[in-house]
Amino acid sequence: MARKTKLMQRVESDHQRPLERLLPELVNELGLSETASELGVSKATLGYWLLKLGINVRRVALAPGETLEVKRVS
Repeated sequence: MARKTKLMQRVESDHQRPLERLLPELVNELGLSETASELGVSKATLGYWLLKLGINVRRVALAPGETLEVKRVS
């Protein structure tokens, strides 16, 4: 597990969830820019956190009628 800064710990405390669970959920729902605004950090800081925590963000283009399925490996 990556060592967390005081700002990372503060955000976890404010949202009462670990960043490893919080960030993917927010990025999927809001996008990168809005997630950064919601958390009160810069987009660069958010990008650094994602990199540090090993969270991959992928952008996928789907044609009409196509779907995307995400599977979690335990």
